[in-house]
Amino acid sequence: MRIGIDRMAFATTNDYLDLVELAKERGVDPNKFTIGIGQDLQAVVPPTQDIVTLGATAAKKLLTPELEKNISTVIVATESGIDNSKASAIYIKHLLGLSDFTRTVEMKEACYSATAAIQFAKGIVALNPQETVLVIAADIARYGLNTPGEVTQGAGAVAMLISQNPHILTLEDTTVAYSKDIMDFWRPLYATEALVDGKYSTNVYIEFFLQTFTRYQQLTGRELADFAALTFHMPFTKMGKKGLEGLLKDRNDEVAQRLRTQLTASQLFSRQVGNLYTGSLYLSLMSLLQNSDLRAGSRIGLFSYGSGAEGEFYTGILEDSYEHYMNNIQEELKHRHQVSVAEYEKLFSSQLGMNDRDIEFDVTTDPLPFVLKGQKDHQRIYKAK
Repeated sequence: MRIGIDRMAFATTNDYLDLVELAKERGVDPNKFTIGIGQDLQAVVPPTQDIVTLGATAAKKLLTPELEKNISTVIVATESGIDNSKASAIYIKHLLGLSDFTRTVEMKEACYSATAAIQFAKGIVALNPQETVLVIAADIARYGLNTPGEVTQGAGAVAMLISQNPHILTLEDTTVAYSKDIMDFWRPLYATEALVDGKYSTNVYIEFFLQTFTRYQQLTGRELADFAALTFHMPFTKMGKKGLEGLLKDRNDEVAQRLRTQLTASQLFSRQVGNLYTGSLYLSLMSLLQNSDLRAGSRIGLFSYGSGAEGEFYTGILEDSYEHYMNNIQEELKHRHQVSVAEYEKLFSSQLGMNDRDIEFDVTTDPLPFVLKGQKDHQRIYKAK
């Protein structure tokens, strides 16, 4: 039985910040952001959006009444949880109008958990081939205003349907997971912004990629020439380049050149949105598929990483007409609204966060189909517009 990613969709906020403008405001050379980090634009989050609204918006783009009938499970992977007990998947299931006979859970392991969700979904479909699993990777990356990590913020969600006979990517059987207890990035329960040891985290990321890829080669006997492309988790696009170059080193043959070219294709959307945490790898996959000329039958490698730390390398085979089963991201990104640095700072500080007060937001200017209206009696209030 072939099992894999049948459909994919991406959603982000309607507002964005130009990082050249941010660099000027912060007194930094813009090249440090656009070249050194590899980011151009960054999604800005209004208080009316969170992981529930973004996740539901992404899922809405790929669902049809016929597809909804087969969804048995909704798994939301996030490190931007809105409740320490109740799963965000329950809210999303309700907003989407899915059957009450649906399993709903939330998963966490930094930026890695969407990959675990896909593997678990694959197991569900293997046991029940008639079922489809909706996997949503939704996050809001926050490091604080005028901090070293500010340039690697972002927001968005990637929704995926995992089923038999997939239309985008058939997942192959061999996967390699690798984990260690490492403090390179974490967010305590009392904090709304993450704590990170950036240079250390980058080194751990490269180590985990090399460990998992080498182990994969030992298990399969496959070489770099067997891959049409390698995709990476990209909290910022330069991280993917560091991972690939850690593997290629001084190699500059046709295979290495091809992998570098495809890496550039996979970076394009992340450069315009920023860090998606759990969704970053899958946005890079969508970017690759929509900005390259890969053919059906191509093997794609995927490296997933989550600080703390866990990594996994696995592969998939591209299906015929895969391009028809995703939303056109570049076209949608053209219609966003640019905000000034001052507007961005105001929106950043207006998030609900850990506020325990009743609050009502003005949702009239938010064009997305799902919004967070506010909070009453310690309960978040969502609305389908």
